This record gives sequence, structure tokens and C-alpha cells, in this order.
Amino acid sequence: MSSMMQGTTDNGLLLPVQDEDGRPFWEFAARGELRVQACADCHRLRFPPRPCCPRCQSFAVEWHRVSGRGRVWSYVLPHPPLLPAYAEQAPYNVVVVELTDAPGIRLVGNLVAAPDAALDSVDPSRLRIGAPVRVTFAELAPGVTVPRWLLERP
Repeated sequence: MSSMMQGTTDNGLLLPVQDEDGRPFWEFAARGELRVQACADCHRLRFPPRPCCPRCQSFAVEWHRVSGRGRVWSYVLPHPPLLPAYAEQAPYNVVVVELTDAPGIRLVGNLVAAPDAALDSVDPSRLRIGAPVRVTFAELAPGVTVPRWLLERP
């Protein structure tokens, strides 16, 4: 599959690569909606998006809106050497969030203090496995909106 977008923002942050299967995910994110791909035949949710259902092998696809609530399943604090744009924000976190209403679906992102806050806006000592979070969205570049996560109880 060909990538539609790749590269960096003006400040050097990496942009997500969008392909045909995942394009709806990014379009929904731009509207402030978190949706997960599902099989239109067996209704099993799946992430990352792909053309064929791993359960029933159907190519029928639909997108289910999810609540955007979840729990930190794992996290990491990257250490240098980092790309220059990220080194300037270190220490920052990268979290894996398991969605509450879609068990087994895990999304990677950053835990931030506010939607447009810097990646280093949350003190690393506040990170905990199992911490409840909710989704927010941040525009990285024109036309590129990504999910980020806020602590439910700050």
C-alpha cells in the first residue's frame, strides 16, 4: 500500500503515515472522533486497520465510534539519542492505551496536560500502569490530527 503522507512538521516532529486502510481513522480524528475499524460481517473490532478480517477473512469494513476512555497499558520514557525535535522535549512519555469499550485494542500516543500541550507537559512521576485516561486530539500540521491522552483524574 502506498503511503499518502510522511515526513515531519515544521518543528521536526514526525507525521503519521496514512494508507488506504487507515485513512478513515485519520479523517475521524480530524473531526474529533475516535473510531476503530471493525468487520462488517462478524463485527469484530481490529486495530491497526487492515483490509481483511483476521477472524472470518471478510473484506467488508465498518468503523465503530468508541468512547475514547481507556487505561494506560504500558509506557516508556525515551532516552537519548533522539531526533533533535524530540530531544528538545525530553523527558516525554509514549503510552500504550487499552480502550475500555474495545478490550484488546491498544493505541500508542502521548499523555499530555492539555490537547495542544508539549509532549513533556506531564511529570513522568505521574505515569502509572492502569491509570484511567481519555482521548483528546491535537493538530500536528494542517490536515494531520492525532489522538493524545489526558489523565481522567489529574
